[in-house]
Amino acid sequence: MSNFWFYEGLRKGKKTEKFPLEEPAEKLLRPSLMTGEGETGCPTEAISDGKWDAGKCIFCRRCEPEFTPTGNQSIYSISGKEKLFRKSLYLYRLDSGSCGACNVELGTIFDPQYDANRLNIFMTNTPRHADAIVIMGIMTEGMKEALDMAYEAMPEPKLIISLGACAISGGILGNSPLERGKYNVEIAGCPPSPYTILEALAKSRGD
Repeated sequence: MSNFWFYEGLRKGKKTEKFPLEEPAEKLLRPSLMTGEGETGCPTEAISDGKWDAGKCIFCRRCEPEFTPTGNQSIYSISGKEKLFRKSLYLYRLDSGSCGACNVELGTIFDPQYDANRLNIFMTNTPRHADAIVIMGIMTEGMKEALDMAYEAMPEPKLIISLGACAISGGILGNSPLERGKYNVEIAGCPPSPYTILEALAKSRGD
C-alpha cells in the first residue's frame, strides 16, 4: 500500500456506495430493526407489553435472545415531508447534550463511502441558511435557549429532525429536547448508522 493515498484513490477508482438506490454494501446488525416477543429488563423501557420501541432502544443487547436484530436499517419515522427540499437539503446540527457518537455518524455520511452531497444533502454552519435542524443528545439546561434561537432563525418551511435515542426519548441519560410528536423525523439508533440517516433524510423530502 502506497503512502500516497491520493494516487491510490485515483488508481482504484470510485468507491462510493449507491445506497439508497441499491442495497447497503454491508448489512449492519446493530442498530437495526429488532424482532421478537416477551418481556425483558430493558433499562430504557424500549420493550413494553411485548412490543419494541425503536426510539427508546440503545441496543444494549439485554433483550437478546428474546429479541434479535434483523439487519433492516429502516428504523426511522417521518410525520411530515417537504418536497421543496428535493433539489437540496441543508442541515444545521445542534448538539444539546450528547456523548458525541451521533455527531460522528452524521459527519460520516459526508465521507467518500456514502457521499451525501451526491444526493444534494449538505451541511451549513448557520441556522439562517438551514432547511432542517438536526438535534442530538438529551436536553441540558444551558442549551435550551440556543435551541429556541436556532429554530426561530431558520426560514420557513423547515424540518425538525431528532437523531438518536437521546434526542427522541432521552435514552438512559435524561430527557429529550422536545416531546415526541414535535419532530418531523425521528432517526433511531444509539447511534444511528449512516445507512439509516441517509435513507431517512432522503425520504423526508419525498424521495
